[in-house]
Amino acid sequence: MPQAISLPTSSISHFFPRRRCHANLRYRRFSGARSSTEQVFNRKNQTGVIIIGAGLAGLAAATRLTSERIPFLLLEASDGVGGRVRTDIIDGFFLDRGFQIFITAYPEAKKLLDYETLDLQRFYAGAKVFYGGKFHTVADPLRHFWDSVASLTNPIGSVVDKGLIALTRARVLIKSDEEILTAADEVPTIDLLRKIGFSEAILDRFFRPFFGGIFFDRDLETTSKLFDFVFRCLALGENTLPAMGIGEISNQLAAKLPANSVLLNTRVASIEYPNGTGSDPPSVRLQDGGVLKAELGVIIAVEQPEVDKLLDGIRDPVITKPARSTICLYFTAEPNQIPVQDPVLFLNGSNSGIINNMFFATNVARTYAPPGKALVSVSLIGLFEDRSDDDLAAEVIRELSGWFGESSIMTWKHLKTYRIQFAQPNQCPPTDLVKSPRVRSGLYLSGDYMTSATFDGALVSGRRAVEVLLREKGLI
Repeated sequence: MPQAISLPTSSISHFFPRRRCHANLRYRRFSGARSSTEQVFNRKNQTGVIIIGAGLAGLAAATRLTSERIPFLLLEASDGVGGRVRTDIIDGFFLDRGFQIFITAYPEAKKLLDYETLDLQRFYAGAKVFYGGKFHTVADPLRHFWDSVASLTNPIGSVVDKGLIALTRARVLIKSDEEILTAADEVPTIDLLRKIGFSEAILDRFFRPFFGGIFFDRDLETTSKLFDFVFRCLALGENTLPAMGIGEISNQLAAKLPANSVLLNTRVASIEYPNGTGSDPPSVRLQDGGVLKAELGVIIAVEQPEVDKLLDGIRDPVITKPARSTICLYFTAEPNQIPVQDPVLFLNGSNSGIINNMFFATNVARTYAPPGKALVSVSLIGLFEDRSDDDLAAEVIRELSGWFGESSIMTWKHLKTYRIQFAQPNQCPPTDLVKSPRVRSGLYLSGDYMTSATFDGALVSGRRAVEVLLREKGLI
């Protein structure tokens, strides 16, 4: 096993830039990250393992290496950890980078995260669906029994449809996560739902906006394996947000890593094998010209579109399906301009308009806005590349005025729009949700595209990449 590298303690920066605080809120500051590679490696510019990308997969890989006391460096091109799982703070408002909900039943997340410290804030277990000019409730009968009874005859689906939801819940609960994700049989989710017997009414009014918002795929072409896995997690857990934003999940993982093990603003240009051979781990060439070496191996934990760029000349490009994209718009409002106080997700079941789903973030987590202010999050599916941010914001306001009334909505102020081109990998059938991380000797892949397109899938992929590396080196 390689010897631990003694790292200098001077010039330590922080994992995250200083953030503005509003009244009665404090933010933990983390030491241990640097903004360059200066003086981090030993004299041979070598460490045990190099991880490229500090999203959830990279952080999970680093966590596993830490548990084995194996030295590593985690290289991140941006100014902070988390990848897609980050939260920005603008004028005291917490803005997650896109619509994201954390499900407490994710099995890998339960092993790695301290839920109590995250201070998880719960959504209502169900949704309100806008259809026919008004809202209709869809409720989890085990958590909101009487709401569920009252909704049996609403137009979102028939009584038979609601009975089929209960049967679907029972079907996924008798299977293990492994059985679901490794199942040989898979079809598009929409085909599975039709085979079960759901009516077109509930497919259009509930399943398309609800699971379409999770998969960023309103056509529900995503594999039935992912539907079953997410449905199982929803049945066993709760939909939540960390009080300090979704980025606190990444922050918590990063805070447990050794000091000086994370390098921010450090972009990798290429991965190279000495003399073109693959018998030893590759070296990593940085954009600034520096070359770094790993004694044990390199783990690539970047988004799928970036993988082929880094593997140019090492393997042939992999044909992939178009990624899932989304837009998230944030609006600020006065508390008296918020028409409801429930921590509930609102779905567009009308099959018209551009909105897929929305919620009042401060109804779920009061901490998402400064005192005396409210925050609204609205999600669209796709990129709408021919539309400007201002144009989309204006149309969203017009559309929501039809939902809640002009008197409340027209005074909202547009704060920011996030256009997320790679929100999720496309996981339409056929899929392999347990791909081997190994590319060749000393080189491994991790990311949600290797497993399931979920928080949990990213975490699992990071751990698996490390475990394959360690087995290959005879260390476990």
